[in-house]
Parts: sequence; structure tokens; C-alpha cells
Amino acid sequence: MRKITAGLFISLDGVIEDPQDWHFPYFNDEMGRAVDAQLGSADTILLGRKTYDSFAGAWPDRETAGGEDAGMAKALGDARKVVVSNQKLEFTWRNSEQLQGDLIEAVTALKNEPGTSDIGMSGSISLVRRLLAEGLLDELHLLVHPIAVRKGQRLFEDDRTPLPLKLLSSTTFTTGVVHLVYTLDDNAPTGTYDDAKAHLPQDENA
Repeated sequence: MRKITAGLFISLDGVIEDPQDWHFPYFNDEMGRAVDAQLGSADTILLGRKTYDSFAGAWPDRETAGGEDAGMAKALGDARKVVVSNQKLEFTWRNSEQLQGDLIEAVTALKNEPGTSDIGMSGSISLVRRLLAEGLLDELHLLVHPIAVRKGQRLFEDDRTPLPLKLLSSTTFTTGVVHLVYTLDDNAPTGTYDDAKAHLPQDENA
């Protein structure tokens, strides 16, 4: 079964909305390599409609312009792009199609298809939340920026049910951005304050 990985730019206070307003000062070669490894090398990309519209409105022109980001633009254009939407869509960007049928069943079937790479995601917050909750998102790549944006939509909404995650890797960039990779933790630790007390330094003279 293929893995689905999602990459998100996120602030220190959990904001993921409008990263173009605060993210670019922190983009360097280290982050470029991380983004390329997670998304640029994927042969299949799963996107929500809003994120797809944003991508389709920018990347084809960047590929045509032949600038420094043309390589990434071509990689995204060449990839199979599967778009999740409740509306019937028409596409002009090559290799684009709409996910058909029930979301969970269709994404599960997509994971079971043969492929040469992981299935990449970028943005598409509602879709990331749904796939996390359903156990279909294998890796959550968070590029945590050292800035408190203090307004905007956050990754995790209020909910009565905790969502335990397990850290797979952590890399700190020279900009102060921390690249954290998480997966769902099916064996999350449990404990009480009494359990925690046992790990406090003990006063030998007490």
C-alpha cells in the first residue's frame, strides 16, 4: 500500500492560513529540499479543490516562464493530480482528474494502486484533517516557522477527542524552521500526575 504524506507550512502558534504573508522570509535551500522530497518527487498528488485552483492558477505559468522554479513547476505538471470536490470540475492543467465516489473508499483505493512514490499532499487543510481522523494519512510534515502569526485558521480545530501523534523525525534549519514529521500514534502513552511525579528530581536530604 502506498503512503500518503502531507506537507504544511505552519507558524509557532499553529496558524496555517495565508502562508504567503509570513512564510517566504524563511524559505532557504534546506526547506526547498524538504518540499521537493515530500511533494516534488511524488508521481501522484492529492489536493482539495481550493488548493488545486491556487496551484493551477500559478504553476503552469511558472513552467512556461522558465524561471528558477520551472523545474518544480514541471514536476507538478507531470504528476497525476487527483482533486477532491463535491462539484463537477473541468480541468485545463494536464494530468488532472477528479476523485470519484465516497472519499474514504476512493482514497483507500488510491493507496492500493501501484506507484513508484508516495502520494503527496500540500495545503488542503480540510482534507488533511479528514484523512488524519480516518487513519489514512501516513505522514504529516510540519514546517514550523519561528513566528507567531496571531491570527488566521489553525491546523487543529477544537474537538473533544484528542489526536495522539508520534514523532518520526525532527530537523532544524538554519533559519530556525523545524521540520517535524508525525504519524498517528496507535499506542499513545498514558499516565497520571502520580506517574509523572516519579520522574521529578528527588531531594536526597528530604
